[in-house]
Amino acid sequence: MKIFSVKFERSLKNINQSFIHSFPEYAFVGRSNVGKSSLINCITKKKIAKVSSYPGRTQCINYFLINHKWYLIDLPGYGFFSVKKEKQKTQKLITDYIFYQKNIVFLFLLIDCRLFIQKIDLNFIQKLNNTKIRFCIVFTKIDKLRNHRFIKDENICYYIKEIKKKSVSFLPIWFKVSVKNEDGINDIIQHIKKLNDFYHPYTYKRKLIIPNS
Repeated sequence: MKIFSVKFERSLKNINQSFIHSFPEYAFVGRSNVGKSSLINCITKKKIAKVSSYPGRTQCINYFLINHKWYLIDLPGYGFFSVKKEKQKTQKLITDYIFYQKNIVFLFLLIDCRLFIQKIDLNFIQKLNNTKIRFCIVFTKIDKLRNHRFIKDENICYYIKEIKKKSVSFLPIWFKVSVKNEDGINDIIQHIKKLNDFYHPYTYKRKLIIPNS
């Protein structure tokens, strides 16, 4: 799938501002400073998401219409907020969108592969699993690990073992990406295409048939 059109539609600070449309939504979320904005820009080949070294920059739900057929949703990062009130407000925005709205078709959960997996990530994965949200894991910044395939695979295997310990009913698929080298970017794009091919946009109550992984 080639991305030929990217249009910013709107930013929402409250889930009650959500709007009715007929397109599938694919959301990207992760802890602050995980590389989400850089990944989105790499996927779309445009600087549509603000990249900053200061964590917690994204505080709204941002909608980007791709190829006039589907929405890429840029969600706020979790895990870092400057004040408690801001934390509560942004956390509620994330959870309301993911767990209480029916627009989302698939969620891409980003995890920095250089760091030890955090309790907040494991708890989030378990909640996604318990509520049957369809999602995958995207391990970011693989180019910043030591330049040896064994080291990279060993790090990711450790993450998978920790996720299994949480007794999830199924192990999500995962991708390894590097924005710098563009490794794994096309895999994500093709996965969205695969889902879109099984999507029926002509009814208001959308139906999604997920092919067996």
